[in-house]
Amino acid sequence: MSRPEPHTPEQQLVDVKKLLDLPRIVVICGSTRFMTEMNEADLRETTAGRIVVKPGCDMKSPHALWSDPVEAAALKVRLDDLHRAKIRLADEVLVVGDYIGDSTRSEIAYARSLAKPVRFTHPEADPDA
Repeated sequence: MSRPEPHTPEQQLVDVKKLLDLPRIVVICGSTRFMTEMNEADLRETTAGRIVVKPGCDMKSPHALWSDPVEAAALKVRLDDLHRAKIRLADEVLVVGDYIGDSTRSEIAYARSLAKPVRFTHPEADPDA
């Protein structure tokens, strides 16, 4: 008699979200030069009944938290790790903007490696299109 395969942590997360009857979770990705567009996308996704997670800081704008270049570099690494966690949590990814830089390209590749659906506000920007 064979045993059923144990659930992976990813499958357990899917199962728990179903048990909790959570709405779809969308993570917004893109260059922080599009923060205004990200806020608009957040509004549209939220009013459509989805939970939205997105970048919480714009390191392109001056701020005391990242004014020191050494501290800023370390913070960038932590924020990148945090955003990958948001991608793992989400059910789908929404890429905002018509420009895809290296960080966003990496996020798209990561999401696709996890079999997460990826949508684009500008489909022509899809690096795999």
